[in-house]
Amino acid sequence: MTIKLIVGLGNPGKDYRSHRHNVGFWFCDTLAQLYSGTFKKESKFFGDVTQVNIAGTMVRLLKPSTYMNASGKSIQSIAKFYQIAVEELLVVHDELDLDPGIARLKSGGGHGGHNGLRDTIKALDSKEFYRLRIGIGHPGDKSQVADFVLHAPKKSEIESIQNAMTDALQVLEQIVKGETESAMQTLHTQG
Repeated sequence: MTIKLIVGLGNPGKDYRSHRHNVGFWFCDTLAQLYSGTFKKESKFFGDVTQVNIAGTMVRLLKPSTYMNASGKSIQSIAKFYQIAVEELLVVHDELDLDPGIARLKSGGGHGGHNGLRDTIKALDSKEFYRLRIGIGHPGDKSQVADFVLHAPKKSEIESIQNAMTDALQVLEQIVKGETESAMQTLHTQG
């Protein structure tokens, strides 16, 4: 099974651009640059979309413009339109439970309190999509999480997050080709 859609989770608009919660957008922007894609607003998919060729596979990249809590609406609309199966979907998101500098790939599972994942699971009526989890660290107290994800990381954290994204990019072609086990082995021995 190959990956046909990569979704970066985040919040639209320049006010949110530098926030930890927008790591998924950062990743998709990097992919678009690397693979010569240009995002265009697609109102019928409630987001910005481009198509790139990764390892010989045409892959759509999506940045929902629905805000994090309604990400599923955007993902469901494009997946339905292009008949993309849940197993052909990779969602890239910020992960509180991983330190900055760590990226992990997994298939299925719960939302772990992440509103973008919660809405995606609800909209797709499935948990069986791939997730690329980019570590942003945890503020230490549950009550500080909302404020934490809606602020920019410190300089040292930005560097670590970029390193994690670089690690993930090195296995991306394997992920797209469906070689997820070997991609996980490589990625999970780094960082």
